[in-house]
Amino acid sequence: MPPRYRSFRCSVPWLILLLQALLLTRSFFGLPGVSDTYSPSNSYPEFQDVNHMVIFGFGFFLMVLRRYGFSSTGFNFLLVVLGVQCSVLAEDLLVFLRGQQNQVGMESLAKAVVSTTAVVISTGAVLGKANPVQLIVMTLVELIFFYMSRCINRTFLKVPEQLSVMHVHLFGAYFGLALTSRFPEPPPRLDKSRSTPKSELFSVLGTVFVWVFWPSFNSILASSKKKAVLNTYLALAVSAVAAFMLSALTSKDGKFRMAHIRSAVLAGGVAVSYTAEHIHHPWIAMILGLLGSVITILGSHCLQRCFNPALKLQDTSGVHFTFGLPAVLGAVAAVVVHVVEEGINTQWNDLSSLGYTAFFDIGAFCQTISTALITGLITGLILNIRLLKAVHVSKYFDDQFYWEVSFKIISE
Repeated sequence: MPPRYRSFRCSVPWLILLLQALLLTRSFFGLPGVSDTYSPSNSYPEFQDVNHMVIFGFGFFLMVLRRYGFSSTGFNFLLVVLGVQCSVLAEDLLVFLRGQQNQVGMESLAKAVVSTTAVVISTGAVLGKANPVQLIVMTLVELIFFYMSRCINRTFLKVPEQLSVMHVHLFGAYFGLALTSRFPEPPPRLDKSRSTPKSELFSVLGTVFVWVFWPSFNSILASSKKKAVLNTYLALAVSAVAAFMLSALTSKDGKFRMAHIRSAVLAGGVAVSYTAEHIHHPWIAMILGLLGSVITILGSHCLQRCFNPALKLQDTSGVHFTFGLPAVLGAVAAVVVHVVEEGINTQWNDLSSLGYTAFFDIGAFCQTISTALITGLITGLILNIRLLKAVHVSKYFDDQFYWEVSFKIISE
């Protein structure tokens, strides 16, 4: 007889219905001052690429656990489609509060999809531990805090709109790390937490999807799209080459490790996301891609062996060294590039202005990480209240807890 699992019939469907009803009500009434949703736009091709990347790419990227494939792809899809609707509401609310009148409907939708990537990244940190109710609540709370962080950066620290959205990698990674530290630690050497060649293959398929569409992700909100696409592709190409080189060099037997390839080939896209349209020389983007791959692979060794056990972080899919560390590198590079641009424009005569610029850029970077860590800890405490039916550690990483799954598939 198969084991009995808890039913979520009385919680998940009704929570989804309530949220969708609220979102439909908002869509029906709208907000004054927000322009027509169907305003003409030429950004649909890039939007479609980003949509493929977030749903297909990240859905398969998270399929790294041997018994959690249905949940990885299915819950990712659910959180994305719910999160995008919530993000559209938040985008329109920001337009309304700022008194703007010319917000393009497709641009608002593009920002919403990009912002929802923070939720997808955070999901990777708690993969297999949070139930659907907790994931939905996490989506709503994280998006609220991310938009709050964006608003602070935009209003008080004068961060450009496109750059404030690109803090999504930084916020998502560190929010997820703080969140996962509030979950009970799984038993050591839990069989369900390991991967198989099949699950690794699906995860690499998702990685390839994300890699291919990443130039559109970095350029969808950029004013200089061609420059952003070129710099992103070069950074991704170099990080992919460096990933294979470093994987062989750091392995004991000199073989490639799929875990290295999955993480490091994306590092260039994350590292260059802040500066893709501001880099005027391709070699700078290539160096960022190389450095991103280096800190990802070396970081995976140091973090997993030293820092994660000490800080009790259970980073299931490695979002810290896949997205967090390259995002830190990219944020530092953005400060340097911005200061250099200001210096060239002023012919390096106004050093106080350069210091002022660097101060605000570093402040935005620190504010984003601090907000992500603090709000992640708060959200972790919220998700572990009894009302949200936290999963027992013995049921971690198990599709059978949520899905109708044949025992033949489970045994594979």
